[in-house]
Amino acid sequence: MIYQSHDATTVSRPRLLPWSNLDGKPCYLVGDGSGISHLSLVADNVESVQLDMAEKLLDHAADLLGESEGKDDGKTTAHQLRFLAARLVEALHDVHRIARSRGARLPVPDGDDDDPADAELQTSAGQ
Repeated sequence: MIYQSHDATTVSRPRLLPWSNLDGKPCYLVGDGSGISHLSLVADNVESVQLDMAEKLLDHAADLLGESEGKDDGKTTAHQLRFLAARLVEALHDVHRIARSRGARLPVPDGDDDDPADAELQTSAGQ
């Protein structure tokens, strides 16, 4: 499913945004294809923050697990590990959504009838 703008020279795919609606369903932006709308720039900023947070969380996980010094001192508690796992799941969810969003916006060669972005939209719409 590709949307064309009024001038028929710009083709735009719906962009999966890095947040969900109040019901937890994905949000999409249909723009003019320029990628410079205010909402698109906000989404870019949110993605940047999410990726930065995921990177810092990975560094924290390595420190907590003793991997940064090559040793595990055994002082990490079960509570700390559960908390870390929960935050890692959240970060992985964010990074996965960003990857899906960016992958769906990659150019598709002409004549490619099996558009993965169409399948993603249809799958998401059926949820």
